[in-house]
Amino acid sequence: MPRLIFFCGHAGTGKTTLARRAIAALMAEAHVQCSGESFCLLDKDTLYGDYSSAVMGVLTGDPNDRDSPPYLQHLRDPEYHGLLQTARENLGLGVSTIVVGPLSREVRAHQLADRAWLGVGDDVSVHIVWVHLQEDEARRRIAARGNPNDAWKLAHWHDYRTRLFLPAAADYPELLMFDNTRASAQDFDQLLESLGASSA
Repeated sequence: MPRLIFFCGHAGTGKTTLARRAIAALMAEAHVQCSGESFCLLDKDTLYGDYSSAVMGVLTGDPNDRDSPPYLQHLRDPEYHGLLQTARENLGLGVSTIVVGPLSREVRAHQLADRAWLGVGDDVSVHIVWVHLQEDEARRRIAARGNPNDAWKLAHWHDYRTRLFLPAAADYPELLMFDNTRASAQDFDQLLESLGASSA
């Protein structure tokens, strides 16, 4: 049974780093167990970053714009549609797929737990990891990484933070909550077990 694993969360939470660490561990386990399970990693920024920069450069004159109404209204959803379509194609080939992206609107609406919305059947195991940090630490990490796409966020933090969303565990039982502020090796091992690893 192929796995569809989402690593979601706001900017600066470390979801991409965590996803890469997880896929390496899951691939190593598959190798040791000779299970034949294969994996692919689909990161929204890797797949669509250059394309969105080119489009936003034409639309707004700012290739690093990821926060204006033109991006949020016209590019965001098509990016996610393409991301999920690519995931479905891999799953159809029996390849377990890890998807990395904020996906906050979709999480808020419980869409990632809706198989009909996802377009996957019962033959796919679905896991949704919500990666979060304390706000001050997230802001520090965003500033430290120096990504030009984050310039608006840092310059307008008061406005940006109104979009931040921390799902309550009781209201979102489908989520695996992962606090990445000071995550330990044991926390990571427990996450792997939740993702279907037989041992950490």
